[in-house]
Amino acid sequence: MKTLKEVPCGETAKVTKLTGEGPVKRRIMDMGITKGVDVFVRKVAPFGDPVEITVRGYELSVRKADAEMILVE
Repeated sequence: MKTLKEVPCGETAKVTKLTGEGPVKRRIMDMGITKGVDVFVRKVAPFGDPVEITVRGYELSVRKADAEMILVE
């Protein structure tokens, strides 16, 4: 299994699991990133932080630490 952080630019991945605890996991879910949703990686900043993604038709920037908590296939 790989994390959202490992998905290359221009590719789409399906969320399989969210790791992490309490408020952090809740915040990720509140952004619309839930199990089974497709996430498109638009851009990765030069040092890898943040990662720009498109999820459910809107654009988000996700910190590298948060992207590591999102398992995808």
